[in-house]
Amino acid sequence: MTDLASHLPVIVILLPLLAAYLTPVFGYKWKGSCVPVALAALSLNVIFSYLLILQVMEHGPIHYYMGGLPPPWGIELVVDYLAAYLCVIISFVTLMDAIFSKDFILRTLGERRRVYYYTLFLLLTGGLLGASCTGDLFNLFVCFEVIAISSYALVGIAGDGKGVLGAYKYLFIGAIGSSLMLLGIGHLYINTGTLNMADMVVRLVPIYISGAILAGLSLCVVGFSIKGGLFPLHIWMPDAYAGAPATVPVLSTLVIKVGALALIRLLFCVFRPPFITEVIPVTTLLTWLASAAIIICSIIAISQQDIRRMLAYSSAANIGYVFLGIGIATPLGLEGGMLHMLNHSFTKACLFMAVGAIISMTGIYNIRDFGGLSKRMPITMGAFTLAAFSMVGIPPTCGFMSKFFIAHAAIMSGTWIFAVVLLVSSLLNAIYFLRVVNTAYFGHPCDELKRNEAPLSMLVPMVIMAIGCVLLGVCVEVPLAVLRPAAQLLLGV
Repeated sequence: MTDLASHLPVIVILLPLLAAYLTPVFGYKWKGSCVPVALAALSLNVIFSYLLILQVMEHGPIHYYMGGLPPPWGIELVVDYLAAYLCVIISFVTLMDAIFSKDFILRTLGERRRVYYYTLFLLLTGGLLGASCTGDLFNLFVCFEVIAISSYALVGIAGDGKGVLGAYKYLFIGAIGSSLMLLGIGHLYINTGTLNMADMVVRLVPIYISGAILAGLSLCVVGFSIKGGLFPLHIWMPDAYAGAPATVPVLSTLVIKVGALALIRLLFCVFRPPFITEVIPVTTLLTWLASAAIIICSIIAISQQDIRRMLAYSSAANIGYVFLGIGIATPLGLEGGMLHMLNHSFTKACLFMAVGAIISMTGIYNIRDFGGLSKRMPITMGAFTLAAFSMVGIPPTCGFMSKFFIAHAAIMSGTWIFAVVLLVSSLLNAIYFLRVVNTAYFGHPCDELKRNEAPLSMLVPMVIMAIGCVLLGVCVEVPLAVLRPAAQLLLGV
């Protein structure tokens, strides 16, 4: 490897963190500078993340020792197939969201708060990338705290009552999750004497069944599930999504993916598959909780009139697909769950961008007021409709492909009931998403129709994400080239 390539793991983490430091420094004097600083850093990060995944595909997992000290004495970054895959998703989605935010945040928060917004935005991005790449449990916790503090502030950044209430609820539930994570990691550290995941898995073997280890496992599973928004620990999501500026839930969809990644690391890299599937059937519990999330949250979404709350419950249901794939714990199940991380990130980002554009241009967020919106904002509603079809699982969109993989995995493993759950969930998704589409295209407009399309800075990333919903369904072999070795590595096959 070249000198640059050998340092890519730390570069992709430090670049947004450095930009987060520079944004308020330059923004204090020139408030408009925060946008070019953020866009430059995130654009470079997309390039570096792409180079990183190419390095992993060519040379295998990368182990990077911070300060040159090997573990367990030093901090280790481990970029395997899954970490590199998440880095590409995070870098690309955050870049699209930053472009979309350029005019949206200026319209909704004003010039002064735009500096705060991009500082927190970049800090959150660095935390997400750090959590994806760390090979150390304590540094995983630290990265989650960076993510949490940034997220709480972003949810309440508008300063209105709904945003502050959503941020407070998020803070309260998130603090519980952080406390459980720290206690669980403490239990594991006290009994193994290490925080490095690769080192810990060796030391755990002779003491797997001890009460302290099982307590540590339980605490970490609950803590990571709160961060991942798994039912019934998702209760922070509706108020946080509804109260935050519409660009923030795009980032939150990445936060819950990293929560799922942390759970994958714990179950498959620290405790190993035979233990979590046969000795202590954690995966069985996950599959049933995920199934409950998929059905119950979809039913609740049907009753919502606020489009933001509807999308929040939809996200809680869709993270259930990821956890269901993880819980099935077969190569095909893991591939489907990890594929849905990508597909849901694109699809839900497009939906939240479309809703953000609608609220910004019209002030409408009640579904009953969407009548005639397709004529007022045809491009925005076209992108929303395409993403909605992906959420329902209509081929050839990407949403269909990940659902198909998970359903196939359920059938192959003999758990047909989960394939039925996926079928029912698609029908429920059709009810609440097609209701919005039907109202926008065929509903009676509430006032005189005037075309009022979103500005180009909002439309371009939205359309790119909508096109991605189709391309990722048609070209599914591209992400699978990374996910197949990732699943095999996690399961040790």
